[in-house]
Amino acid sequence: VTAHWHGTFHMSTGWLNPSGIGGHGSAVAGFLIAVFIFTGWDGAVYVNEEVKERRANPGRAALLAVALLACIYTISMVGLQGAASPAKLQANSASALVYTARTLGGSGWSKVMALGLALSVIATTGTGIVLTARIVYSMARDRVLPRPLARVSGRYATPAIASVVIGVLIVALAWIYLLATSVQNAFDDVVDVSGLLFAIFYIFTALATVVYYRRLIAARMRDALVEGVLPLAAAAFLVWIVVKSVIAAPPSQVWSLVGVVAAGLLLLGVARFAWHAPFFSQPREQYAKRTSPRLPA
Repeated sequence: VTAHWHGTFHMSTGWLNPSGIGGHGSAVAGFLIAVFIFTGWDGAVYVNEEVKERRANPGRAALLAVALLACIYTISMVGLQGAASPAKLQANSASALVYTARTLGGSGWSKVMALGLALSVIATTGTGIVLTARIVYSMARDRVLPRPLARVSGRYATPAIASVVIGVLIVALAWIYLLATSVQNAFDDVVDVSGLLFAIFYIFTALATVVYYRRLIAARMRDALVEGVLPLAAAAFLVWIVVKSVIAAPPSQVWSLVGVVAAGLLLLGVARFAWHAPFFSQPREQYAKRTSPRLPA
């Protein structure tokens, strides 16, 4: 792309325009996709029971993953945007990566790209099942979800019931989307709704960070910036993305979002008032003093 090979789309300052090249894009839509593609890589924080130095290494793993992804995604997007003109990419938007591979290397490499995409979807789905099942297992163990989901298989030492339930739900939801709309629209809906849900999740995470570190925020200027100002600024930025995205979202995405939130509130009420989960009686923790976790020699 930087060598301006024949047929490539030359880089320019327009690539840095928040509204897209020629003003044909949307900054909010781009940020929402960015939220989606970076989600899941903080999964090491959620499934930290079996790692060494679990109070430090999961967080480091998440930060390293995000930093590496920023480099990988930047290189990938430059290659994608520079392989062909925006008009040709838009005309082949349903299979942009396959079209790009065919443009760069011919029909043989387009088949390799198609195979790579299929394997990537399979791997991502498997990872999503494993990660989500572990989160569901932990929630069931705290009795905010049905207790059978917390059972561990004696043979495989995994949350088998939670894994099966999550796998079935993913297949069922995929079929609902595919039967209700086209493949392209289903993919767009899943990406946008997932991005909105994760954005809301990260907003609450940022607010929880401020509450947890409230003593440090009041004690030191550096901590006030790192544990106070930055999380609040991030939360405000994500609120802006969520509000703008919901306003512009089609009805299918809005109702999907409403359905997920309603189901969550229903389960919250059942866990609180019917199951009397001890989770709701736990005291609100706070970080009392700074400690530096030591790595083993």
